Amino acid sequence: MTSGPGQPKDSLADWLLIRPEISWPSWPGACLASGAPARDGFQNFFTATRGGRDSEGTARVLTALDVAFADAEQGRPLTFALMAKWQRAALGHDLVGFRTMPAFAKGGRERYGLAPDTQALFEHCLSESVQPNLPLPSRAARAHLDVLFFHPFEDGNARAAMLALAFVLAREGVLLDQVRPLETTRWADDVEGAADLAVLLGILIIAAERRPSRGRQS
Repeated sequence: MTSGPGQPKDSLADWLLIRPEISWPSWPGACLASGAPARDGFQNFFTATRGGRDSEGTARVLTALDVAFADAEQGRPLTFALMAKWQRAALGHDLVGFRTMPAFAKGGRERYGLAPDTQALFEHCLSESVQPNLPLPSRAARAHLDVLFFHPFEDGNARAAMLALAFVLAREGVLLDQVRPLETTRWADDVEGAADLAVLLGILIIAAERRPSRGRQS
């Protein structure tokens, strides 16, 4: 996954280089919610960020969110096939596969290379969303960043990354009623930024546990 002359460096290679070296924060844990996970935070995020400019696309991604939550409630493993199912719903496409070309984002400032083993590496990274010795906020943050920097789909990767984040949290019954604070640019070579994302997720989880939620049963 090398870059050719005149091309930006391979940001996926940067991410794979720093990923094992990130000092993920410790986590005291949170009380799991009873009943189904609260969905308002993610619903509100997609509605606020997309609703005014793409009502049909917003409706589709909210359908995909419902599918992701249903899969989480079934305790399904996070795989590319599962994400492709959500992506079909989010994009309204019948067929969604792993990208077949190098991908670009951030106005071309990040390039994500492609090699024969890229999809297999992505599958392996997704499987680590249940890594037992890593706290949930860190696993959720890492899965979110994996999707952003592998950029597995030809379109809609930011939505896919948020759906993966929602799924990893919901699979363990964790509430998240505010999502907008997560909305910032992420860079593939930012070690501290990755750890900070996990810290922020932990803060949001604790805050949600302390607030009444319509998704929580008394």
